[in-house]
Amino acid sequence: MISRSPQQARPTLAVVGATGAVGSVMLRVLSHRADVWGEIRLVGSPRSVGRTLTVCGRDVVVQELTDDVFDGVDVALFHVPEDVAAQWAPIAVDRGAVVVDSSSAFRTAPDVPLVAAAVNPAQVRNRPRGIIANPACATLTMIDALGALHSGWELTELVVSTYHAASSVGQAGIERLHDELEAVAGQRGLGQQASDIRAALSDRLDEESPFVAPLALNVVPWIGWPVEDGWTSEELSVRHEARRVLGLPDLKVSATCVRVPVVTGHSMAVHATFARPIKVADARQALVEAPSVVVLDEPDQREFPTPADIVGSDPTFVGRMRQSLDFPHTIELFICSDNLRKGAALNTVQVAELVAKDLAVVR
Repeated sequence: MISRSPQQARPTLAVVGATGAVGSVMLRVLSHRADVWGEIRLVGSPRSVGRTLTVCGRDVVVQELTDDVFDGVDVALFHVPEDVAAQWAPIAVDRGAVVVDSSSAFRTAPDVPLVAAAVNPAQVRNRPRGIIANPACATLTMIDALGALHSGWELTELVVSTYHAASSVGQAGIERLHDELEAVAGQRGLGQQASDIRAALSDRLDEESPFVAPLALNVVPWIGWPVEDGWTSEELSVRHEARRVLGLPDLKVSATCVRVPVVTGHSMAVHATFARPIKVADARQALVEAPSVVVLDEPDQREFPTPADIVGSDPTFVGRMRQSLDFPHTIELFICSDNLRKGAALNTVQVAELVAKDLAVVR
């Protein structure tokens, strides 16, 4: 019988998309948490192969995405485009890995669990296809707070306006926002005539943009692609994912998703209605006790969360808590979180850690 060292006895982890915007954050998250992994393999785009990155105190060379890279891997984290995940996640599973995927490729599949680690962690064991889907960053921005409140008062209706950061479309979104801000900087007359910002940008920047309208000095009420009856894919995603994660298939949800000129950090204005009357003081206490939520809510001191103040942090931040004036079962919340860290990397890593524990029990 061959004995294994403690390091070898730990599960092997692969990070696919390790050099992307979220992948880079994921490596930092892994490095700041308890090291439960044995070998860590980093997989990147062809131009990244051969680079050496540091994760969990180890220097690791980026490998090419091939079938063989998954041999011996126990858990594979995917943060790659949807088409890449759809192709390669089943291959990783066939090679013996459990896949935790951050793309939208499997979020609507009924035989793939959609897991928010702080809300429905038991679902990691319900993985008939060997794949677990990570909710979208908008869902993860609000779901920890809503889960804590639902457990006490039973959520029945949800009306949400989201304020998406540019980084939710990756590095291209960050670069485009900075380019636009530089193009309009110092032009104090802009924004006072119809379409003058659009004209100023067209004179200085090419038309290639991840946004459907100028984002500098503007807000854009369109995220995703068109679906039925005027809704966008992102808005229906918020509805579908909130229902799945909370286990409320009949939850009434209405979402309006808006892009704002913020680099990183999603925000949401939430109108949440419950089956029982709810008081702000009781809701605040429930959120203070929730392990992944921080309450910043001192209106007299002008203390409330903003994306610029919470970027780089793990928790969900909640403030502007108010009793709805005409609805005794409803409270209003303003919620912020780092969409790259909390909204993508952290939850993926937390889910992977839950899978690692599950695999240890099975073994």
